[in-house]
Amino acid sequence: MITYWHNPRCSKSRAGLALLEERGATVTVRFYLKDAPSEAELTAVQAKLGVRAIDMMRKGEKIFKELNLSTTDDDTRLIAAMAAHPILIERPIAITEETAIIGRPTEGLTALL
Repeated sequence: MITYWHNPRCSKSRAGLALLEERGATVTVRFYLKDAPSEAELTAVQAKLGVRAIDMMRKGEKIFKELNLSTTDDDTRLIAAMAAHPILIERPIAITEETAIIGRPTEGLTALL
């Protein structure tokens, strides 16, 4: 079972979902912009990704600059920003019980299969 944080307006997110479905994966789609993950969920996914919070963020988003966020901010501040503004979450993210992968490049998602 794969939980897929999806933004249907994003071509990479659509491509990743199509790849998983074509390969026969059981996928539960979560539209994270409408159903924003909590700070606890983001922290759990961060641990599964094995990255710093900044590495799971879209730093080019306008809100990143408006909030005066920085690549040197601590994970707690960045996680709180993503929970409050889910547009900041890099997409897509595929999550299993054991691990998670950011689907950029899309082919990286095959590691979950």
